[in-house]
Amino acid sequence: MSEQQLTKVARYVDLHEISVDGDDVLIVGGGGREHAIAWKLRQSRRVGNIYGAPGNAGMNVIPTDIGATDIDKIVEYVGSHPNIKYTVVAPDDPLSMGLVDKLNARGYRAFGPTKAAAKLEWSKAYAKDVMRRYDVPTAEYATFTDADEAKAYAKTAKYPLVVKADGLALGKGVIICKGKREAYAAIEQIMQDKKFGEAGNEIVIEQFLKGYEVSLLTFTDGTHFALMPTSCDHKRALDGDEGLNTGGMGAYAPCDRFSPELLQKTVETIVKPTISAMQKEGAPFKGVLYFGLMVCGDEVKVLEYNARFGDPETQSVLPLLKSDMYEIMNAVTDGTLDKVNIEWSELKSINVVLASGGYPLSYKKGCLISGLNDVANDVNVFFAGVSSSADGLKTSGGRVLCVQAAAENFALARQKVYDNIAKITFDNCYYRKDIGSKL
Repeated sequence: MSEQQLTKVARYVDLHEISVDGDDVLIVGGGGREHAIAWKLRQSRRVGNIYGAPGNAGMNVIPTDIGATDIDKIVEYVGSHPNIKYTVVAPDDPLSMGLVDKLNARGYRAFGPTKAAAKLEWSKAYAKDVMRRYDVPTAEYATFTDADEAKAYAKTAKYPLVVKADGLALGKGVIICKGKREAYAAIEQIMQDKKFGEAGNEIVIEQFLKGYEVSLLTFTDGTHFALMPTSCDHKRALDGDEGLNTGGMGAYAPCDRFSPELLQKTVETIVKPTISAMQKEGAPFKGVLYFGLMVCGDEVKVLEYNARFGDPETQSVLPLLKSDMYEIMNAVTDGTLDKVNIEWSELKSINVVLASGGYPLSYKKGCLISGLNDVANDVNVFFAGVSSSADGLKTSGGRVLCVQAAAENFALARQKVYDNIAKITFDNCYYRKDIGSKL
């Protein structure tokens, strides 16, 4: 695939089912990450029709009207559609609920880790314990199931520290505390007030790490692995990394300040030990293993694991993939990842999320999105919170869409993105103006 073909437009077109040769694929999930996955899979000659559970109105997939966490319905749907040869489980919740296990038990091929392997994400306490047992560098920590014991620990701890809900909390169950009063309040919110529901039955309190964050996504078949380009996510809602934490307001790839030497060190001290650890735990990890890293000088430590593609990192990383992703995914499933030659573009990639005003709190829905047909052909629009109407796409979520572009350098990529964002409008639209501004 040429460099010019890497950024073929992913904008909305009217949905129509086209029967083509190849395996039909079901993608579980319906956000920007899933749109990017569908877009990349569609480039494979081995892929036929693509279904979504549920998908979204901008993805141009065949909808199933099945939610991502309706795992029994998903298994039943795959069983009743023998043309679907492969299921890609993208979000964290269905992984934690054992969707891959249930599909495999019926003999259906799927991409993603088992519930036991995905525990690296759905239990922060387990993940920290794995790191401790297998000498993977991370922050000092303690875990608690009793609020009073947690407060007693916080009383004598060094600050700042971080209080985390153990379970999945949509990326929001992490509270940075500068002093005891904030720590006590965080413990009460998570454990007693159940701000994050059952995810807060257990908490992790850990040392606050200083430095800069890097996301490293890795294909792994449980034994072999293949690194993706590094990336950097922007979590805060407002420019200058101000405002509330969100699911991500933009990302760029690769992270050039993360040197080849640091990457190799990360492979030896973090990537290889983690993959080996999961084998020893009796839960080999197959899928995409996401390493959230903190870098301080020449030290690299793990902030968190995710058991799947990140969002919005995926929307910047996958456009750089030159190889057939369906071939890669099947090799992951079959344990033959070492037999696949995976090539990546050397272009620089940036995406910026357009969100509904008020996100991540309350926001208005149903706003008509205009200007999509004016977006340049070498710029991608990946959709997330959108619905269809007679007039076109309308907003239906907090993160509505993201605009992505790649170029020879970040300055050109960034200019492409923001020039095309200016063409897209909807009521109460907001986005960060500083994604990639320091590159």
